[in-house]
Amino acid sequence: MNKENTQPKLSATVLIVRDGETAPEVLMVKRHYQIDFAAGALVFPGGKATTEDSSSGWDPYTDGDFGPVQQDARIAAVREAYEESGLLLARPRQKRGTDMPLVGPDVAEKLDPFRAAVDRGEQSFLELIREHDLVLALDSLVHFGHWITPDMMPKRFDTHFYIAPAPPDQIAAHDGRETTDSVWITAQGALNSEEAGESVIIFPTRMNLKKLAKASSVADAARRFAAEPVVTVLPRQDKTEKGEACLVIPEEAGYGQTIELLSRVNV
Repeated sequence: MNKENTQPKLSATVLIVRDGETAPEVLMVKRHYQIDFAAGALVFPGGKATTEDSSSGWDPYTDGDFGPVQQDARIAAVREAYEESGLLLARPRQKRGTDMPLVGPDVAEKLDPFRAAVDRGEQSFLELIREHDLVLALDSLVHFGHWITPDMMPKRFDTHFYIAPAPPDQIAAHDGRETTDSVWITAQGALNSEEAGESVIIFPTRMNLKKLAKASSVADAARRFAAEPVVTVLPRQDKTEKGEACLVIPEEAGYGQTIELLSRVNV
């Protein structure tokens, strides 16, 4: 195996959350069955960073300064959320700044027709944001997790997970290409759905759902997870005391679980 081809690629995933009746609800999308990674699985919007995500041209069009890797990953997270759900984590450039309101459904609907072109790389996301005089609300994202695919896997990702409050009044809709369905669901509801055999959820997604389930509201999630350190998770292969193949993750990562049987990984 070519070691260069197995270097993890910078990726980003965003848990967009809103308050539900009993607990926060998170937006999840169902991966298309013909996609080569996590086919058919229930996931959060996300994907690989592009070359444009790291362009210095973004500097005047982003709120927040997080350094090269975090800046690039956050831009990727916002772009992927837009591509896969239509939700736009952005502000008018003339009304920018931390805690300033995000754009409403009028702006999101105006940019909705460009989603597929941005996804295919036929339309520059940076140019789209610039032309509509917007800035990406990178400061609305809370760093939530960091997972690196084990080195024995043929495709590897260096994935940063974020939590972001849902933009008020914007309507989420799956893209119909990479994703075939979308749903607002509580973290525990998603876990129950997998346990009942109704959904497929991959290991990192399951662990981050368990972590999200600790929060009682969107505000609680923002406070709680902004205060917690993010520990990098690089699962290592091992065996249980019964000799079963498993993956092991650090206890200090705070997921309340350190061992996962390979039979349950679903990748």
